[in-house]
Amino acid sequence: MNTFDKEKRSFIKRLILLVTIGTMLLLAMGLFSCDKELDIQTDFPFEVEVMPVPKSIAKGETVTIRCQILTDGNYDGIKYQLRYFQFDGMGKLLQSGKTLKPNDLFPLSNKEFILYYISESTETQAFDVWVSDNKGNEKKIGFQFNSKTK
Repeated sequence: MNTFDKEKRSFIKRLILLVTIGTMLLLAMGLFSCDKELDIQTDFPFEVEVMPVPKSIAKGETVTIRCQILTDGNYDGIKYQLRYFQFDGMGKLLQSGKTLKPNDLFPLSNKEFILYYISESTETQAFDVWVSDNKGNEKKIGFQFNSKTK
């Protein structure tokens, strides 16, 4: 065997050693860089679906507002709440027999809920209902009722 063949074999052995060490380093970095904890999604955006409501209301009349929270996923720790603000006219908003106070938060026990609006004036009435969750997501639903005579 001549010196050229010896140098060639020596070079190939060093190259194989370097490739092997490089592969082992990459494999070790890949194994140790993995996060061992599962990424569990707990924040699901939602929409609020509202059944159609009348456009007009008379003083003393009650309108039923049926709502449903729709989500892409479900997480046991999600809690929903609502608040409302009336900026035109006068009326009361009730949920589960309880009169809601403007801008106070009220917990929702189900994703389906019914609100009752009772008119207390003979003018146009408008209010917004805000539904939020404990993850910071929030949706606004606006309602406006024109005045009508009984």
